[in-house]
Amino acid sequence: MQRRTKVTAIVFGTFLFLGLSLLLTRAFTGAGNERADVLDLLRAQAAGNADGVLAKLPECRKVPICVEQSRTRTGRLARPGKVEILRFEPSVQVAMLRTTAFARVAWRTDVQTRPVVQCVRVQREGPLSGAGVRLIAIGEPIAGVGSC
Repeated sequence: MQRRTKVTAIVFGTFLFLGLSLLLTRAFTGAGNERADVLDLLRAQAAGNADGVLAKLPECRKVPICVEQSRTRTGRLARPGKVEILRFEPSVQVAMLRTTAFARVAWRTDVQTRPVVQCVRVQREGPLSGAGVRLIAIGEPIAGVGSC
């Protein structure tokens, strides 16, 4: 009887460990996924592709003023070259629940240009709800030392 109890405890402990490991892995990869999505957004913006920017911002597409501002901003920030992220501060490091916050990104293109600093409103899901990332809006450039 004791052997059966030990085996049951070991099996239960193993499943518990694997389950928690999976949840933590999903939670920690959220910041990397967020950075990748923001980079795609910046590439579209730097290319002057307003439709590409709006495709990455489904919430913005629903609001006419946001669409207009995004188109204007994209035209102003278009520049040649490959987009390079200089510094990225994710909205949250680990989202255990649905969280909406601002990510801060400093970027430039490989052509000799001054860095641009922008805030991106991001909604992150926790590991139990899919660990997804959704970009909501991107703001106007801010001062290099400005905060979101």
